[in-house]
Amino acid sequence: MKIAFYGSSLLSSYWNGAATYYRGVLRSLAAHGHAICFYEPDAFDRQQHRDIDPPDWAKVVVYPATADGLASVLDGMGDADVVVKASGVGIFDRELTEALIDLPRSNAVRIFWDVDAAATLDEMAQDPDHPVRRALPALDMVLTYGGGPPVVDAYRALGAARCEPVYNALDPDTHHPVPPDERFRADLAFLGNRLPDREARVEEFFLKPAALLPERRFLIGGNGWSDRALPGNVRTLGHVYTAEHNAFNATPRAVLNIARDSMARVGFSPATRVFEAAGAAACLITDAWEGIEMFLEPGSEVLVARDGQDVADLLAGLTAERAAEIGAAARQRILSHHVYEQRGAQVDALLRAPIRRAFAA
Repeated sequence: MKIAFYGSSLLSSYWNGAATYYRGVLRSLAAHGHAICFYEPDAFDRQQHRDIDPPDWAKVVVYPATADGLASVLDGMGDADVVVKASGVGIFDRELTEALIDLPRSNAVRIFWDVDAAATLDEMAQDPDHPVRRALPALDMVLTYGGGPPVVDAYRALGAARCEPVYNALDPDTHHPVPPDERFRADLAFLGNRLPDREARVEEFFLKPAALLPERRFLIGGNGWSDRALPGNVRTLGHVYTAEHNAFNATPRAVLNIARDSMARVGFSPATRVFEAAGAAACLITDAWEGIEMFLEPGSEVLVARDGQDVADLLAGLTAERAAEIGAAARQRILSHHVYEQRGAQVDALLRAPIRRAFAA
C-alpha cells in the first residue's frame, strides 16, 4: 500500500521526541511491503539538526513552513491508499486534520496517529469544536503512542470507530550496548527536553535526589536546561543526538525516566527513552506509572520510584554489579517482547483489515 504520513519530522529528533518512534514503526512497515512518503515541515530548526539522512525505506518530503508549502504537499493525500495525520506536527495541525477528511480517495484508509494522546484528550475535553474531535466520525481508526485502556475508552466515548495503542519499542540495530564514554560518566543521567508539563517532575525525581546526594554526579541532557539554576553536582549537555544515545545510556551507573504529567496520569505510556535505555542494557530507574509491568518487571528489570527520596535511596544502594544485572535483564525482556518488528506487524495487520472490508463490500 501507498502510505502518506504527515508528521513532525522523521529526519530530526531536535525538539521532536517522536522521531525514534516514527523511524522504528515506519521502517518495519516498509519491510512489510508498504511504500511510505513522510511529509514534514521545515520548522523549529529541525532540518539544521538532522540525526539521519533520508532513509532508503521511506521517501521524505520537506516542505516550507508556509501556506503555499502546505498546499504543495496536500496532493499526496489523494494519491495514497492510507493517509496518516500525526498529532504534534507543530504547524498547520488544524489544516492537516481537516484535509485528512476531505482530500483522500473515498476508499482510502484515514488515520489520526496520536503521539501525545493524554494532551490531545485534554484539549478535546476543553474544546467541543476541536478539529480532531470533529474528524473522529470520518476516521477509520485512531492509533496512539500509548495510553492503554484509559485512552482507548476515552477515544471511543468521543466517537472513534476504533482506537489501538501502538506502543514504543526497540530498534536493536539502532540502540544497543556500546563501550562507556567519559563524556557521559555519572551516577545518574536523565535525557529529556525542558517542557512545562515535565519540569515539576524533573525537580522532584532528578533535582531533589541531586540535592540529597551532593557527593554523587548527575547528568542532564536535552534542550532548555542550561539557563536553569541547578545543584552544583548536576552537569548539563544540551541536545544529545540520536547517534550518542547508546553511550549516554551505557555509561552512567543508572539512567532515569520521568514521564510528563499527562502521561504519568493516564499510565501505559512508556517513553522511547525506556526502550533505548533497555536496548543499551542500562539500569533504568523510572517514576511510578500504571502499566509498567506490561513492559518491564519492577525490581528485577527496572527500579521504580514514587518520589525523589526513593530515587536517592535506590541510587545510594545501587552497586555496579546489581546495575549490570538489571540492565541485562531489561534488555532480554525488551528484545523478546517489545521490538519495532512486532509493532510494524501489528500496524500492518490493522491496515489490511479495512482494505479487506472495502473489497468485500
